[in-house]
Amino acid sequence: MKKKVFDEIPHIESDRLVLKKIEDEDSDALDELRNSKVVAKYLPTFLFEYKYDDIHVVIDKMYSKSFADHESVFMGIYTKDDMEFCGIAEFYGFKDSIHKVSIGIRLREKAFGKGIATEAIGMMTDYLTNETDTEIIAASTLPDNSGSAKALVKNGFQLVVHNSDEDWGFDEPLPTDKWIL
Repeated sequence: MKKKVFDEIPHIESDRLVLKKIEDEDSDALDELRNSKVVAKYLPTFLFEYKYDDIHVVIDKMYSKSFADHESVFMGIYTKDDMEFCGIAEFYGFKDSIHKVSIGIRLREKAFGKGIATEAIGMMTDYLTNETDTEIIAASTLPDNSGSAKALVKNGFQLVVHNSDEDWGFDEPLPTDKWIL
């Protein structure tokens, strides 16, 4: 029998990357990620890492609240050779009745353009497909976020809705692309 998405916080490895629980020693790098204006321009304003001022509280609540309440599963993305924190991988929007989950990735600027998003998405989808009872994997991007769109396409995602208005926490809804695997 396959696992449910919230049975555990996954530890997933490839030859180059590790996806695992975010630890307190990652706080400076996570704080850099959440304060990057370059990264933020492609993200909703209501992401979990913005909920609390203290980054240590953010890390604690990712697991003591968000995971415990079956809201999101957060994993850090690390380079395997030096365990440098590159960003966040997230499973969210879980719908148990239809075995659906959405995925999201947020990378530090220094991790852009290195294929890390593409590889991490592949690791996430392989895990969801092979180890959990997930049947539908979805993702959302802003239309001008070509890097994320390319990473999704490389992993077999299909664009199913283009420029659909969605609430990303701004004054007005933003045109959003919807992807399905």
